[in-house]
Amino acid sequence: MYSKTYSAIYWGVEGVKVEVEVDYAKGIPKFVIVGLPDAEVRESKERIHSAIKNSGFPFPPGRIRVNLAPADIKKEGTLLDLPIAMCVLAAFGYVPAERLLNYIFIGELALDGSLRKVSGVLPAALLARENGLSLVVPSGNAYEGAVVRDVSVFAVSSLREAVDFINGNLKLKRVEYNPEEGPPLYDVDMEEVKGMDYAKRAAEVAAAGAHNMLLIGPPGSGKTMLARRIPTVLPPMSLEEAIETTKIYSVAGLLPSGVGLIRTRPFRSPHHTVSDIALIGGGSVPRPGEVSLAHNGVLFLDELPEFNRAALEALRQPLEDGVVRISRARGTATFPARFMLVAAMNPCPCGHYGDKNKTCTCSLSAIKRYQSRISGPLLDRIDVFVSVQPLKYEEFKGLKSEPSERIRERVQRAREIQLRRFRDYPNVYTNSQMTPKMLKEFCRLDQQADLLLKGAVEKMGISARGITRILKLARTIADLEGQEDIQVHHIAEAVQYRQNVGDYFLI
Repeated sequence: MYSKTYSAIYWGVEGVKVEVEVDYAKGIPKFVIVGLPDAEVRESKERIHSAIKNSGFPFPPGRIRVNLAPADIKKEGTLLDLPIAMCVLAAFGYVPAERLLNYIFIGELALDGSLRKVSGVLPAALLARENGLSLVVPSGNAYEGAVVRDVSVFAVSSLREAVDFINGNLKLKRVEYNPEEGPPLYDVDMEEVKGMDYAKRAAEVAAAGAHNMLLIGPPGSGKTMLARRIPTVLPPMSLEEAIETTKIYSVAGLLPSGVGLIRTRPFRSPHHTVSDIALIGGGSVPRPGEVSLAHNGVLFLDELPEFNRAALEALRQPLEDGVVRISRARGTATFPARFMLVAAMNPCPCGHYGDKNKTCTCSLSAIKRYQSRISGPLLDRIDVFVSVQPLKYEEFKGLKSEPSERIRERVQRAREIQLRRFRDYPNVYTNSQMTPKMLKEFCRLDQQADLLLKGAVEKMGISARGITRILKLARTIADLEGQEDIQVHHIAEAVQYRQNVGDYFLI
């Protein structure tokens, strides 16, 4: 007996359709899986055998051959357990084989026949919509699959339920998911950051245009506290952004149970011991790294000079292109990585160079050596440099701060201006993504602003890339004020953010 159904694996963040074929014949018992399966898929025959028997179905002896097509793509993971089991049961005659052709099945089987949650369901749901098929998933993945509209998703908790559903003995309702609208909820707020008006203004400008930002100052000055609250001033994600982000977390296996769609912008803060592969992504079968997990959100690198030099240099391409391309012998996987980089560092090894309250004990050569761990090309990709000084007790006690909600309203208005501006440009959403051609169109300067920028470039030795960063910053500052034209004070503020934070930075 022969049977066939469909399943899905993923390459990068995109689903790949898999045809699951089973042929059963009487003879010496043997269970063979071909089609480039990895160890997890080869082991599935043991789970399938036990799950079928423990679900109440006799397992007749004979030769079972399973083919997973296309055979030139490696199959890994446990999500193929359910489709193989359904095909085996159809080959035994327990399920009508022709009905399996209308579905994509995904799920991991336990030995008792129950189904466990798997990763990669959202890409499979998108694939099901493209092919006009319905999707059968474990109950733990129900909402994740239902995020995609125009596809019928059915949730089952066991192999027995799946068989009864296909046989028509069990009526299942299509899973519906209605994402909650409104601003995301955070457990932190910008109101908790006392003082630091200059730094908070810089953070607002950076958030409004998705500009990269570096905070530099002594320990305890509030750099990390400010950085962790930047997502609270970012506008809510659109449905398209939420689906993009959820796809990445689905593939990475990091989507919490019961969550269909991620509505809060990601905030990723890897430790400085992270490897370049963990940061950027990779592996024999490519997996997303921290830069992709921060897609549409914030990647925070605390203690920037302590990071591995190779890992930091690997950031340069994603910062420019907004994607990570990982090439392997079987093909190239592309992961989205459009994130806002926020970094923090001490100015020297002891941390007190430039501190008004404590004396630095480091030599000048030690300071330069410490700061030189960050390469010039990487610094050139940072738009906003901010120096942070510790607050005095009197300042800390008496200051009131603006809440995140009020700042977010201004940031959202600026983002809406940018969306209208770039509506005819695909894959461009914020000022930080402008190309040189777009700079000429949207960042024209009058004579006074041009003279100020020219003087700043000559005095500070700013590179050509630095000039474009200043123009993008000035455009964002003008958008925050609702101004159509870039004025001289917009250039002045942008130049102030681009300078190497005065006496702090020596390189």
